[in-house]
Amino acid sequence: MDKMLYVAMSGAKENFNSIAVRGNNLANASTIGFKADLNQARAMNVYGEGLQTRAFSMSERPGYNLSVGSVMSTGRALDASIKGDGYFAVRGRDGQESYTRNGNFDIDANGVLRTTSGLAVLDDTGAEIVLPTPLEQVQINRDGVISGRPEGAGAEVIEEFAQLKLVKIDANNLVKGADGLFHSSPNRNNDYETVAQDETVQLELGVLEGSNVNVVEEMTSLISLQRQFDMQLKLMETAKDIDESQTTLLRLS
Repeated sequence: MDKMLYVAMSGAKENFNSIAVRGNNLANASTIGFKADLNQARAMNVYGEGLQTRAFSMSERPGYNLSVGSVMSTGRALDASIKGDGYFAVRGRDGQESYTRNGNFDIDANGVLRTTSGLAVLDDTGAEIVLPTPLEQVQINRDGVISGRPEGAGAEVIEEFAQLKLVKIDANNLVKGADGLFHSSPNRNNDYETVAQDETVQLELGVLEGSNVNVVEEMTSLISLQRQFDMQLKLMETAKDIDESQTTLLRLS
């Protein structure tokens, strides 16, 4: 009886974890540059004293779908997507250098180049990019150089202001944080290593890379997980009914 109840309980718990992963993917179906999380379940033995007669299911996130999302044309001078492999370097909420495929940039009131989520974009030295203001014209070139014309300057004046930090990270050394940003694998001190500039990374201009979430697949998985969860609840109810029946039989005897 306890085995039946334990299996159903652990299964329902892991269904919740899987639903959270799939739900997060769906919630970011329209997020620029988002990479979908993968999800899988496997059986695990319960370790402890005595024989290993108990097992439970475990839901885990084995990796991420790193395929390129659909490319959308915007025509904006500060929109760019990475062609092939590569990432933009940004300053994460925790202050660490992080990496993203979101190339939807804007300039704040202080001249700092930021993503649409408010993260400061970094240059090839790892410093935040601060542009002179006001600017009459600004653009990002295919090699990541930001150039433009200060207000009041002649039409022939084009200045180079900064170089975007563009990096490549091997998929085996890639770690995705809860904030959706990527990092390189942590070192022995559990700190994320910074990645050097990669001159081979090229950009497509005036376009953005959309999320690679497959909405139909995620919805189908959510329906399946919900049915599994309902089945686990029914198993727990059945275990309860059987236990009550056993108690009644013992009283009658």
